[in-house]
Amino acid sequence: MGVLTMKEKVFRDPVLNLIRVYDPVILDLIGTSEFQRLRRIKQLGVTSYVFHGAEHSRFAHSLGVYEIARRFADHLGENYRTKMPGDSLWDPNERLVLLCAALLHDVGHGPYSHTFEHIFGSNHEEYTQALITSPETEINQVLRRVGPDFPEDVAAVIAKTYPNPQVVQLISSQIDADRMDYLLRDAYNTGATYGEFDLSRISQLMRPYVNGIAFEEKGMYAIEDYVISRYQMYVQVYFHPVSRAFEVLLQHLLMRAKQLFNQTSAETRIAKDFVFPALRPLFSGQVSLKDYLKFDDVTLLANINQWRDSEDQVLADLAQRFLDRKPFKSIEITAGTRHLLPHLRQLIEQAGYDPRYYTAENDSFDLPYDDYKPHADKPRTQIELMAPDGTLTELSKKSALVDTLTGRTFGDARFFFPKEMLTQDSVDDVMAPIYREFQQYIHNGKLVDPSNR
Repeated sequence: MGVLTMKEKVFRDPVLNLIRVYDPVILDLIGTSEFQRLRRIKQLGVTSYVFHGAEHSRFAHSLGVYEIARRFADHLGENYRTKMPGDSLWDPNERLVLLCAALLHDVGHGPYSHTFEHIFGSNHEEYTQALITSPETEINQVLRRVGPDFPEDVAAVIAKTYPNPQVVQLISSQIDADRMDYLLRDAYNTGATYGEFDLSRISQLMRPYVNGIAFEEKGMYAIEDYVISRYQMYVQVYFHPVSRAFEVLLQHLLMRAKQLFNQTSAETRIAKDFVFPALRPLFSGQVSLKDYLKFDDVTLLANINQWRDSEDQVLADLAQRFLDRKPFKSIEITAGTRHLLPHLRQLIEQAGYDPRYYTAENDSFDLPYDDYKPHADKPRTQIELMAPDGTLTELSKKSALVDTLTGRTFGDARFFFPKEMLTQDSVDDVMAPIYREFQQYIHNGKLVDPSNR
């Protein structure tokens, strides 16, 4: 399809330096109310409680993904432009659908993202596709100016059903514009420099082929660096135990609020107006697309601030802990010690805490790299290296370093509980034995069986 161009519009960016826009449709999409909403949603949710610089938004990340995808498209268009149908090279007519999908890939995220989805059963990818295809959104109206079927094409890229695998892989694969931007951007804002890698080098290594995108094998070390960076960011930032503690705390806070909101009239202890009007559709389970667009970090945080003074003691306490940075503590658990958790929950309950809201198990595991398993629930597109003669080899078959990480999960399982269980301050003589017994199960941050020590 033809692409209109305009005078270059530049956004200055601390990570990518300059974000360049040449297409009127991209600039118009950035100006829509649905996209501007992303300014009010943090990219890393509660992570700023641990890494104080992590205040960047999904708006900034989405612009970054667009810019990286634009650089990919320019590289492929300049060096590997298709010459005849079926030659497996890059079709420049795919450029705009790629850029629009890159820009809009996260537009359906809710506040605090995955914690929000877990409690309220939403799915950001489904909302993203709905915001793109619904005639009631400004985004849809902008996209329809390109063509009547163009919104569905953009949504198909995000759904991974678009017929051109090259376009899909540039947005969603084990090495794509989305991952590249969030690794670099999150590393910059958290101060975790081990998340850095050579974006420009990787971009220059890209080669299109019939089933997607490959990378010249001479640049294997740059790809290795990217895989290791991803591993380091998950270990050091994304799976940080204090970040997970705040996710658990927020999850239980919202769970308590939802439980109170949905009590029957006979059970009601507090009026339902403790939930702001903008959030009530969410708690009642009747959310329209218009309702969903009102949900952002600002709205939710303002409501949580009100819950500090709730007459429900659990809701008020959890809200205060969340706002004043008083997270739960955690210990590492294993398959061999998990059977001890019921007794720990019993001790916590005896100490006066409702275990439904003051304890949790949280398992965080991921694969830094995995080879292709077509029958898996979510098969991962493998990274292919291309030799000068066009022969393809999967990355781990060439790289001994990546081979050691392939298929190996990392992360841990943790049990979360009130920090007060580790102290005996202000505890009377009756309660003190409960605290002492609880502490016997903890050694060097891990759950242990006292009988085996």
